[in-house]
Amino acid sequence: MANQLLKSTTLVSIMTFLSRIVGFIRDMVIAHMFGAGAGIDAFLLAFKIPNFMRRLFAEGAFSQAFVPVLSEYRTRQDHDGVKQLVNKVFAALGIVLLVVSFLGVVGAPWLIRLFAPGFSVEDSRFGLACYLLQLTFPYILLISLTAFAAGIQNTYRQFAMPAFTPVLLNVSLILAAWILSPYFQEPVEALAWGVLLAGISQLCFQIPFLAKLALLPSPQWDWQDPGVRRILRLMVPALIGASVMQINLLVDTIFASFLPVGSLTWLYYSDRLLEFPIGIFGVALATVVLPHLSEEYARNSHRGFSASMDWALRWILLIGVPATIGLTMMAGPMLATLFQYGRFSGHDAMMAARSLMALSLGLVCFLAVKVLVSAFYARQNTKFPVKVAIVAMAANVVFNALLIGPLAHAGLALASTLSSIINVLILLFALLQKKIYIPLNGWLSFAGRLIFANTMMGAMLWWLVPEMAQWLDWSASTRAINLLMLMGAAALIYFASLFLMGLRIGHLRLQSVGYES
Repeated sequence: MANQLLKSTTLVSIMTFLSRIVGFIRDMVIAHMFGAGAGIDAFLLAFKIPNFMRRLFAEGAFSQAFVPVLSEYRTRQDHDGVKQLVNKVFAALGIVLLVVSFLGVVGAPWLIRLFAPGFSVEDSRFGLACYLLQLTFPYILLISLTAFAAGIQNTYRQFAMPAFTPVLLNVSLILAAWILSPYFQEPVEALAWGVLLAGISQLCFQIPFLAKLALLPSPQWDWQDPGVRRILRLMVPALIGASVMQINLLVDTIFASFLPVGSLTWLYYSDRLLEFPIGIFGVALATVVLPHLSEEYARNSHRGFSASMDWALRWILLIGVPATIGLTMMAGPMLATLFQYGRFSGHDAMMAARSLMALSLGLVCFLAVKVLVSAFYARQNTKFPVKVAIVAMAANVVFNALLIGPLAHAGLALASTLSSIINVLILLFALLQKKIYIPLNGWLSFAGRLIFANTMMGAMLWWLVPEMAQWLDWSASTRAINLLMLMGAAALIYFASLFLMGLRIGHLRLQSVGYES
């Protein structure tokens, strides 16, 4: 079990890494073809709303509520009982999603006014954003059903294909940008159609894998089923508690709509770079840990539950701290290397770097909150995380109001970081106070090794990373070569320092931090 947990996390990380690489290619194509103008601002807003709901509803609330209940059914009932639950949840989920999608399409103008009040009716971005949102909103129906299929597969320890599925979205948007955009009067409309086509392909991709598990759902209407009612009851508060980062980013969008043209795009590209380590590692870790924690809780294994939490938090620090240093010190070079082509200028890269540095300071917290919230949801406790989420969101609004004046879009990014820190501290304190999580031995030596290794890596980057002006003068190939060399050198220094300080991979296996099945 212990080795399988690490292997599953690695597998999901590899698949997610592939998706993120294709995602970067997608963003490079979009930046090259559309720059940072009004049209791409409108599309990013129109895509952000259903994408926000995807992360909040499909990957957040639904998965956090569905997987623990399904894991319990798998542990305590036979296959027919599991299949009945799948059928009934599919029917209930499908009806809810159809209603939500219809309301979203009809209410697109009101949603744009709500999430981007800075887009006035006279602003060309308003009408375009409304139309694009009507095209992209049904994506929430398709991707939520895809997340439903992924939750089933994850419960049965099949992580590879759900982690690969986002590649289809990235490929669809690349093809839409290159092939379809010349055929539209407003080229960004092609991207909206690409989103819709991606949702269809992602859902269809799941069918053979569910059939292999003999869990391909057949809709069976039963609102009174205890399992369905428990999932729905858990979902209501989880809609807020599971995805505080996404809620905060959407609040940022509201404030950013009052800033100059391009601000939404700068925030988007900085968020995309931050999502690279979060997606590759944070989402992968939370995806694998949630069903594991749910099983430990169903077996009433308090020691196994706490040890799994300890294992996950050590890995978050091991990966998150050096990633924070790297993103902060190389924000400008990374953005220039990846996106400064065509209509995306050096000025755009420098402005996006400001918000990336501010967001990077909260990376460890953005990673940790996924695991900490999973600890509560694995125990089918959604009430406390939602209370903490409300506090964090209120703090985010206050920080936005205070920081938007002096720091503009970078202030909005910093507000998200500060509110996430508050969120993590409250969740962690509660887990410790209630003795749900009891830190195991070895934290002091582990922290010392991390401090030494990160200090060595940071000093190397401070010495070697050139000024941004020099970076912008280089050709694309020179930038890419230098960026890869710096990243390689940073990784070498970091892991060599850890090795020198006596840290071995065996120290980070689950059984090495006290796991007992």
